[in-house]
Amino acid sequence: MNTILVGAQWGDEGKGKIIDVLTEQADIVVRTQGGNNAGHTVYIGPKKYVLHLIPSGILRPGKVCVVGNGVVIDPVSLVGELDGLEKLGVGVTPENLQISETAHVVFPWHRELDAQREVRKGHGRIGTTKRGIGPTYGDKAARVGLRVIDLINEARFTERLRERWKENNDVLQALGAPAVDYDALHREYTAAAARLRPFVTNTVVYLHHSTQRGLNILFEGAQGTFLDIDHGTYPYVTSSNTTAGGACTGSGVPPNRMDRVVGVMKAYTTRVGEGPLPTEDAGISDLLHALGREFGATTGRPRRCGWFDAVVTRHAAMVNGIDELAITNTDGLDTVPVIKVCVGYKVGDQVLRHIPSDIEVFARCVPVYEEFPGWQSPTDGARRWEDLPVNCRHYLLSIAQMTGARLTIASVGPAREQTMLL
Repeated sequence: MNTILVGAQWGDEGKGKIIDVLTEQADIVVRTQGGNNAGHTVYIGPKKYVLHLIPSGILRPGKVCVVGNGVVIDPVSLVGELDGLEKLGVGVTPENLQISETAHVVFPWHRELDAQREVRKGHGRIGTTKRGIGPTYGDKAARVGLRVIDLINEARFTERLRERWKENNDVLQALGAPAVDYDALHREYTAAAARLRPFVTNTVVYLHHSTQRGLNILFEGAQGTFLDIDHGTYPYVTSSNTTAGGACTGSGVPPNRMDRVVGVMKAYTTRVGEGPLPTEDAGISDLLHALGREFGATTGRPRRCGWFDAVVTRHAAMVNGIDELAITNTDGLDTVPVIKVCVGYKVGDQVLRHIPSDIEVFARCVPVYEEFPGWQSPTDGARRWEDLPVNCRHYLLSIAQMTGARLTIASVGPAREQTMLL
């Protein structure tokens, strides 16, 4: 069975943990979009693993991980990730990690351009991680980007790098930003290319043969539905397709080979960066931050927090074709006496049951809430659905029903064993 896993909110839904759980039944795990602006955190026993480009399936023996063509790769960062995994005792070889030869490469000028654009936007900034992801996808769309296949061809890389370096240094100079030193850049990227070369292959052909053999493939998304470049809260989005369709274009596996879509969502709502968040609430933010929760895995930034938004997740189910739901971070609400759920938006005298495409209208939306009684008892020790308090079960089933998909996974903590399969 081939499964697409997507975030049903603004990212940070706990996909890394759910991917780790689903990987038990998978043979191959594929990352299909984004770059090292994303982070998946997985806890196995006392060890914490934070992954940015490599799928979390790398933590399970016998699984093959693929970094697909839709990903943009910072080769130096990827080498650092490989080194970090090896220090933690995780073996990474060409037998369990394959990197697409047609993925695009992130360069230092992409990061600097990312930062400069954010500074110039001032109060209108998007809130990017400044990892250079947007400018890299921009070069890809402009057909001037360098790909991994160029990176590992030393003669070709030297020629094309100098051309791109000169053009981008001129742009940086015009912006008053520091220039990139060519010799240092060439040394660093050539060294990274040598390290990564054994892992690089035609992943489209590999995945095609794997589907013919009937292997189970799990397609791993980064970020969430409402950061999608087409379907998100534009312009406060990322630069790739984070929805289910991105799994096909970012891997080369066609839609008719996909069997199900699993959406991951928190029992409340969070987002990092700028843009509208109608259910944002200072009280729940303070509660979750005081618990040591909701800080970005990549940047460490505190996430903005709010009540569960059923309008958002219902739209996510529609756009992605979500069949099944995994609800995470249930235990974050353990002490809340009354839990609010947004079921619509009020704009003037009108009540909307959908997300307005106009970002300015969305920014003015006032949530219409339903209230649910809390359970006010710890759930982190629950190992079976029946162990959860009645009010907790009622709440989870209710928000799943509002979303329009079947609840199949409930999570009450970051560890593998804190996951219930319904």
